[in-house]
Amino acid sequence: MDAMTLLHERSSMGKLCSPAPDADQLDAIYRAALRAPDHKELTPWRFIEFSGEGLNRLGELFAEAEFHNNPHIDDAALNAARKKPLRAPMIIAVVAKITPDQPKVPPLEQSLSAGCAAHGMLLAAQALGLGAMWRTGHYAFDPTVKKGLGLGEHDELVAFLYLGQMGGRHKPLPERDPADFVERWN
Repeated sequence: MDAMTLLHERSSMGKLCSPAPDADQLDAIYRAALRAPDHKELTPWRFIEFSGEGLNRLGELFAEAEFHNNPHIDDAALNAARKKPLRAPMIIAVVAKITPDQPKVPPLEQSLSAGCAAHGMLLAAQALGLGAMWRTGHYAFDPTVKKGLGLGEHDELVAFLYLGQMGGRHKPLPERDPADFVERWN
């Protein structure tokens, strides 16, 4: 697949199956992430990989966050939280490792750089024939989850990237006209 086709046809895959990406595929995915724009070479990203028992541990962390936010939550809701990471054979959390007080690289730019790293990973996964889905949801902003993942005070959880084999078909992509989004100053 050529680069322009990949960029024009990238889409999320909600249904993902085993196996997880192999070591060579992961190496290519991480190498794509490391090419994200990086002003002042801060490398403002880190990645936490979950597979196997790690997915269960992440599910327990999600359930802990739910319980912390609502001590009266029922068992069914806690079990639903535990199962969320099991929707894919692998999840990679993309963390914006923010270095505060960088006068030429504000925190927003560092977060955007981590977002670009995540996007590069999605593109690489699709180029490799894998399925991928970028999810955030409230867990990405939950203090219990952030603490459980060892995030620092200024760190931000940018994405949970769900990765695996495509388990469904690609949904049709909406047609969008660039003219609807571009303002030109000539």
